[in-house]
Amino acid sequence: MTFSTLIILVLIGVLTGIFSGLLGVGGGLIMVPMFVYFLGFSQHHAQGMSLAVMLPPVTFLAVFNYHRAGAIDWKMALMVSLLFILGGYFGSKMALRIDQASLKKLFGVILLIAGIKMMMGK
Repeated sequence: MTFSTLIILVLIGVLTGIFSGLLGVGGGLIMVPMFVYFLGFSQHHAQGMSLAVMLPPVTFLAVFNYHRAGAIDWKMALMVSLLFILGGYFGSKMALRIDQASLKKLFGVILLIAGIKMMMGK
């Protein structure tokens, strides 16, 4: 690993952590594009890396802060978490069957729709 790659990885980690704690976003919105554009990863590689980073409890301290503020319904979080595991399994199977160019376009469209919806919403 080169020194410049190490610096980019540090920046990706720090920025993703900040945005995750601040806005609740990280893997898809921050890490995937940074892996693709700054490190030249394929879309599949970037998505896999993003998921691998989230595998350990990387958000533990951020969740702790939200818990202390009373901003987490643990029953709902557990239900969504269990279904997230199932959805992640099947979603990754689908993603690996889609060619890189189409997957990148789909990813961009989803981000664009979400961004427009949030900007136009109340």
